[in-house]
Amino acid sequence: MNDVLVQAYEAALPEYERLRDAAVAHTNALLDRSGLNIHHVTGRVKRPASLADKLLRKPGRYHALDEVTDLVAVRVITYFESDVQAVSRLVEAQFDVDWDHSIDKSRMHDPDRFGYMGVHYVVRPLGSGPDAAAFASHPFEIQIRSILQHAWAEIEHDLGYKNREAVPREVRRRFYRLAGLLEMADEEFMALDRLSKDYAATLPERVRDTPDSVYIDAQSVKYMLDHAPVHDLDAQVAAALNVLLLTGWPDPERPQRLAGLLQYVGVNSVGALQGELRRHGQEVVAFAGLLLPRLRESWTPAGGARPGTSLVHYALMRACANPALDPSEIVRLLDVPGTADTATLIASVRDAYAEATGFPLRQDGTAPV
Repeated sequence: MNDVLVQAYEAALPEYERLRDAAVAHTNALLDRSGLNIHHVTGRVKRPASLADKLLRKPGRYHALDEVTDLVAVRVITYFESDVQAVSRLVEAQFDVDWDHSIDKSRMHDPDRFGYMGVHYVVRPLGSGPDAAAFASHPFEIQIRSILQHAWAEIEHDLGYKNREAVPREVRRRFYRLAGLLEMADEEFMALDRLSKDYAATLPERVRDTPDSVYIDAQSVKYMLDHAPVHDLDAQVAAALNVLLLTGWPDPERPQRLAGLLQYVGVNSVGALQGELRRHGQEVVAFAGLLLPRLRESWTPAGGARPGTSLVHYALMRACANPALDPSEIVRLLDVPGTADTATLIASVRDAYAEATGFPLRQDGTAPV
């Protein structure tokens, strides 16, 4: 009987592969509509050899392929353990769940459980559309894990241990310890995520009331890009060049680079940055108007001035006035595209600074005190 089922499965494998692709597409569409931030979604079909092994381990249990519920599986990997529960609620609401074959492995063991596992559902799409029709006789499995649960499962599988009783006592003890550490790590990552979101939510109030207490970092810079004085100076630079200010510029790493640049030139708080830009804002605009035409290949492909251009030029001016700062480090932090080499970029910056301020640079490239 086992050989008959395996042969039938091998013959139908192309159909199961199509079902896998349909299951992944359907699951991805639901996740996209939900707005959940998922690490990745993958799909697989069971290998014939794995099916043969399963049939041998459970003799007499399966008499037809549609009784084997994990021939097609979708794996959803989340960033945090809390997201496992969010995806689980979505699956329960949007799929017809076969509860007799579904299991929450994260709750099935005692506190000293062997393993650190996620949730498995056997499902069919709801309704009567083409997705539901495709799985009328072939349900599929959805496995939901956090990244750390996934790491545990993959390593445990690679070590070849299938159950607690098969593991030597000393090895089992270390497994328990590791499972506890992974749970603690998942909880700490969730706490960090909450802290990060709380920090972002309170930024407007703290920047308004106590800007000197707000450190320069990626989140505070991202906020400043949309507010005075940074946004206003950016708009003035764009107007001076007769180009658009590219609001909503799709570069998630830009606030990080700008924060690193500001910290490198010695600006560590939002209050200090606001004060500097109020005092030197017009010099920054004039300097940008002189420098950017010299370096058109580094910014014109974008189609305009990118958010934070005033911060870039403020930092460049500060670097020109400080002999302790390394110009090549400034170029590295900026990650400037284009064809000009570092020496050409530095020479252009120094020439524009001398013209904007009226202070010729010394031979070492620094401004006179």
